Amino acid sequence: MEIMGARVKNAVLLLFTMGIGFCPPLMEGKEIAEVNVQQLRKLASKYNVTSLLVFGDSSVDPGNNNVLSTNVKSNFPPYGKDFFNARPTGRFCDGRLATDFIAEAMGFGETVPAFLDRTLKPIDLLHGVSFASASSGYDDLTANLSKVLSLPKQLEYFMHYKIHLSRLVGYDKAENIIRNAIVVLSMGTNDFLENYFLEPQRRKQFSLDQYQNFLVSSMSHNVEVMHRLGIRRLVVVGVPPLGCMPVVRTITNQITTCSTSFNRAAYAFNAKIKLKLAAMEANLGLLTSFVDAYAIVQDAVDNPTAYGLRETAKGCCGTGLVEFGETCKGSTTCSDPQSYVFWDAVHPSQNMYKILAAKAIQSVAQDILS
Repeated sequence: MEIMGARVKNAVLLLFTMGIGFCPPLMEGKEIAEVNVQQLRKLASKYNVTSLLVFGDSSVDPGNNNVLSTNVKSNFPPYGKDFFNARPTGRFCDGRLATDFIAEAMGFGETVPAFLDRTLKPIDLLHGVSFASASSGYDDLTANLSKVLSLPKQLEYFMHYKIHLSRLVGYDKAENIIRNAIVVLSMGTNDFLENYFLEPQRRKQFSLDQYQNFLVSSMSHNVEVMHRLGIRRLVVVGVPPLGCMPVVRTITNQITTCSTSFNRAAYAFNAKIKLKLAAMEANLGLLTSFVDAYAIVQDAVDNPTAYGLRETAKGCCGTGLVEFGETCKGSTTCSDPQSYVFWDAVHPSQNMYKILAAKAIQSVAQDILS
């Protein structure tokens, strides 16, 4: 979910001139999803859920970028302020990510480790890892712009994971672990905010609608690769309301409200992803679930008190209006990040991720473990 801040201005005029003829509806209901951990673990046991495997961008990267030659990093304070021992890990958050909370609820440990973590031990592979790379996207060009791991590269590391797992438990058991794993795929934001609206190459090739179709096609192709590699249970996380990010509000001078134009682009893309997922489920025999991050975050922004939140328009780091990544490094922070929707000017807070995780678990229980 990164944005190259100073260059977002180039996107603003483009977005305001691109009309999409509808306004996204709000999510119905404002209750925080409560996770019955005991019931979830019974379901996981009943359906033989073996592990949690993760692909995506900064929304689910626990630190893979730490070892890459990229400036897209967050392995420094104040990131990690609310993590165990206040340790910055490379998560773009004050604490844990939604996938960490999902793993804990399923009984797989308190965090999902980064596959490229040099301290990772073979035994750590058993209950899952994350191959995600902050600043990546469905479009390979998106990852290349920031020198991070594209989705095909993440899948290449997944193949390495399969080899290591086979050596640890044997081929047949490794295949069973993968076949019964819950796989999370969370990306798409950077394709719009770092690529299409900032770089000329894709805009010369595609209209916004065509680019969304291109991304959906890329997602579909990579999911087919996942299927060939043994994955059968897939959770896809939609793009959040881009126009509600504090940095976007700041640049569009809409501090008191979300940018409708940015949100329309995200909403339209999510609709196409959901349609493609349904088709792939039928054609490939996948079990799939779509997590509507757009609706969840939008509702938290519109109705913060219903979620125990207070601040919706700015992040906790620095001024909360523009800082993220390197520009957040060493900044002062708010005193109560748990009441903020956003940790920095782009990324959700740990508390918001906890809310997202609870909703995601509801979706998984309904769509996959039933």
